[in-house]
Amino acid sequence: MGSPCELQLYVFDEKQFQIVSQNIVNDMMRLEKKYSRYRNDSFLSEINRCAAIGGSIDVDAETAHLLNYAVTCYEQSDGLFDITSGVLRKIWQFNTATPAMPSEAEIDKILHFIGWDKVDWKMSKLSFPIPKLELDFGGIVKEYAADRAAALCTEMGIKHGIINLGGDIKVIGSHPDLSAWHIGIRNPENKNAVVNVIELTSGAMASSGDYERCIEIDGKRYGHILNPKTGYPVQHFSSITVISDYCVLAGSASTIAMLKEEEGISWLNRLNLPYQWIDINGQCGGNYIKNSNN
Repeated sequence: MGSPCELQLYVFDEKQFQIVSQNIVNDMMRLEKKYSRYRNDSFLSEINRCAAIGGSIDVDAETAHLLNYAVTCYEQSDGLFDITSGVLRKIWQFNTATPAMPSEAEIDKILHFIGWDKVDWKMSKLSFPIPKLELDFGGIVKEYAADRAAALCTEMGIKHGIINLGGDIKVIGSHPDLSAWHIGIRNPENKNAVVNVIELTSGAMASSGDYERCIEIDGKRYGHILNPKTGYPVQHFSSITVISDYCVLAGSASTIAMLKEEEGISWLNRLNLPYQWIDINGQCGGNYIKNSNN
């Protein structure tokens, strides 16, 4: 999943834990193999090879489900949550020691290959009328994996536990004594500090921010959440955390709110979901304020 993953479960014995944990790991490895953009043998890479030549490809039911969810996010975000925008990473280098700002010409050139409206998606068939498009499920699959892991635990009789996939969190149930799990929201300026603690006995929580994968140019931080319409990183918020019944909803809602920048909070209010935000000036707010721990 490209990030540290943690599983905490209350089980009857070690044998049950081994069975449950192995089933979860197997499913995560299956999703990684199927949807990783870093694997040439993944189904996503097969889709993108098809997209590169402007072809068509049939997809299975699970992929269709993820694509339909991506379409909903695209529509709900007015085109800001766009799974074709991953190509921007080709000009924004977040894994280099000497980052540089892309030129306007580079940005304008790559924007031509971004836009879900350029993709033809019907039933179980993806078609790419414009060659060199590319899909990236990075904003959906990890959260989907967390929800699946929790569902597998429940099917196997686990009633108390928590799943943490790189900060995308799904709670299976409270501690056995019915107390809540305490989950810290990281301070974007200090990885060893938290700005608030969320208490959950069920549901999910996910955060989007500009601090995990970022670069600094001329003293200014640029995060990896990129606006597909402008080609530039978002700047208004450092972090937005959303709580929901499902991790995939919490994750996409926090990302969309980041992408909407100044309009993100009013959009979250319309969703009626608990959230907390931290802006680039370090100011905090939201409709979930509890156990503040600055």
